[in-house]
Amino acid sequence: MGDKLHVMIIDDEPIVGKRLKRLLEKEDFVVETFTRGSLAIEELSNKHFDIIITDLMMGIVDGIQILEFAKTSYPDVRVIIITGFGKKETSEEAFRKGAFDFIIKPFRVEELREVVHRAAKELKAG
Repeated sequence: MGDKLHVMIIDDEPIVGKRLKRLLEKEDFVVETFTRGSLAIEELSNKHFDIIITDLMMGIVDGIQILEFAKTSYPDVRVIIITGFGKKETSEEAFRKGAFDFIIKPFRVEELREVVHRAAKELKAG
């Protein structure tokens, strides 16, 4: 495991996970991607991730459910919500439930990279 941080990316659009995985692996993170929230929760039941990047609107299991499950299982996890449906109420709910950040799509890859590095820095300062 070493000192590399483990990142989970959940987005029902495979291209999003693919692009972010490539970006973050270059930044020396260990990255796993999922296109279904239910599979991500199953993986979270067995494995710890340091940072989770999840889409808000997905099939049966949405980003808020991922956030709640992750924070209950691993209180120190940093969860970043990404969404194309950015409503003030939804972002407020996400922050109330412990989200680290809430990013509206389309976003600049550099913006997400900065948020992930901020989360990593907090975790390492821990």
